[in-house]
Amino acid sequence: MTIADIRKTAEQKMAKTIEAFKNELQKVRTGRAHPGLLDQIHVEYYGSMLPLSQVANVSLLDARTISVQPWEKGMGAKIEKAIRESDLGLNPSSQGDLLRVPMPALTEERRKELTKVVRHAGEDAKVAVRNLRRDANEHAKKLLKDKAITEDDERRSLDEMQKLTDRTIAELDKLVASKEAEILAV
Repeated sequence: MTIADIRKTAEQKMAKTIEAFKNELQKVRTGRAHPGLLDQIHVEYYGSMLPLSQVANVSLLDARTISVQPWEKGMGAKIEKAIRESDLGLNPSSQGDLLRVPMPALTEERRKELTKVVRHAGEDAKVAVRNLRRDANEHAKKLLKDKAITEDDERRSLDEMQKLTDRTIAELDKLVASKEAEILAV
């Protein structure tokens, strides 16, 4: 393994960490409705648990209402039950085949709790990035110990990893700040 390989691997893993964090942020509810909010809900369908998106069409009716259109007639009640029992605090209403899921307005207290959740998730992502930096630095030090690289190469590698880590953490901070602004917007 060369320094370039170590750096490339670390860059890829840090990019994956950012993507995972973005997916995590999509699950945090804001005042606005978006179809991705129901992605983690699973519905019992002929004995197996399937994601909601595989048994119904999920779309937006307006800024505060999600519509869920089951693909089969008998699935409406099961989908309604699954949404009610989820930890999202949503209360769907049935209108024939169509389920309407209104988004309740967030209280100030709930908004503050959600910003804490976002900050905590951001901190977890930063820890993951720092762990990736540590692993890459250990690989570089091992290459130096095995006399595969010079001390200058090792020092350059450590500096590059620090710069990469700083850029990644700055990007995570931007994501946290934008999500907090989105949550606190009334």
